[in-house]
Amino acid sequence: MATIDENVTIHVEADTVAGTFVAPDTLMPGVLFVHGWGGSQAQYLARAHAVASLGCICLTFDLRGHADTRVQYETVSRDSNLKDVLAAYDTLLQRRRVDPEAIAVIGSSYGGYLAAILTSLRKVKWLGLRAPALYLDSGWEMPKLQLHKSQDLLGYRSRRLAAAENRALNACENFAGDVLLVESEHDLVIPQAVLSNYREACAHSHSLTYRCLPGADHGLTGDDDQRAYSTLLTTWMTEMLAAMHSDVAAGPSVAASDAARPEAPPLVA
Repeated sequence: MATIDENVTIHVEADTVAGTFVAPDTLMPGVLFVHGWGGSQAQYLARAHAVASLGCICLTFDLRGHADTRVQYETVSRDSNLKDVLAAYDTLLQRRRVDPEAIAVIGSSYGGYLAAILTSLRKVKWLGLRAPALYLDSGWEMPKLQLHKSQDLLGYRSRRLAAAENRALNACENFAGDVLLVESEHDLVIPQAVLSNYREACAHSHSLTYRCLPGADHGLTGDDDQRAYSTLLTTWMTEMLAAMHSDVAAGPSVAASDAARPEAPPLVA
């Protein structure tokens, strides 16, 4: 394996000595995690550590309207949050040693919806969607919380939709990479019809892995459901990395830490 040398100055008390870092001259896949509405990056940190152990550089972040910017919760729009995702993607891409040809984006619920749209605006190789949400294209700049009042989301999400009718589905139809689509068996927030629409939209992807987590709810509030999703995600990423480096045998899947936090949903997604 080729290596690179990087000179470094080491400070010792009042003096300095010269050193040299020697590291593999290789790029690493980048993985961006996008949390759902009402969540935070903390829900993905344990999974990010697990995926990083596979040989990836991972980035988690908080969408505006959440965590430290909770004050914007009632006013932030999909337009603003998509800009958050774009900024996070660009930050990941600028990270030293990240391979721009090997970027994965993993999102849940609202984060999955935004991740799907991202594929139409940035280069993505792998797309992981868990219980992705759907929204009407109208009202794009409206506060996200107002959508449930101004739009019949329950009815909309129960319909069979053509990819051309929805921005996220249209992005999936044009996505040529690999897709992981995960359903929760007892999801009371995202109906099965939404998963069917995403599944049909991804028909032209390079590969589509569809899994249902038995007994799981939308927020994966059960510890077993957390572990099942974490194992599923890391196993899929292991397979994707092995396919990219077909000359290297795929290693064992890495189960995420039990410290992974439940993605408990708000009343609406």
